[in-house]
Amino acid sequence: MLETPHVVVGAAIAASVSNPMLSLPLALGSHFLLDRIPHWNPHTYTETEKYGKIRNSSMIIASVDTAIAFLIGSYIAYTYLPDYKMSFVIITACFLSVLPDVIKSPFYLMKNKNGLLKKYINFERSLQVEIGIYLGLLTQLLVITTGLWWIFG
Repeated sequence: MLETPHVVVGAAIAASVSNPMLSLPLALGSHFLLDRIPHWNPHTYTETEKYGKIRNSSMIIASVDTAIAFLIGSYIAYTYLPDYKMSFVIITACFLSVLPDVIKSPFYLMKNKNGLLKKYINFERSLQVEIGIYLGLLTQLLVITTGLWWIFG
């Protein structure tokens, strides 16, 4: 799943669950549950294996998605100001919601193919339920819309 749906759901969890000791682990765990929703992703693993690097088009998609996720997460946290504690919890939940993907960065960007990281990537890939681009982007748009409604409803 792209990063933006993960961030919106992580923020929604933090905004809804008042105890950070509960909301932050839930935000992290939501990543793995969201990957079970049928979706579309750029095929960074396949590209890395086939071409030795991620294609430029996939890097552009990932960069734009990351920027959108950052802006939306920041905006949601901003709306909770001047409650700095809540804003911090939301930003932390947003980060934790994408941490399982961030962990994979060395594999793709620095070609770090060590055993433990490769095992984690294979585990994380096994959770993915991918479908075609149009329906896969639609499901992610629905997740984003639902998350924003959950927060601002």
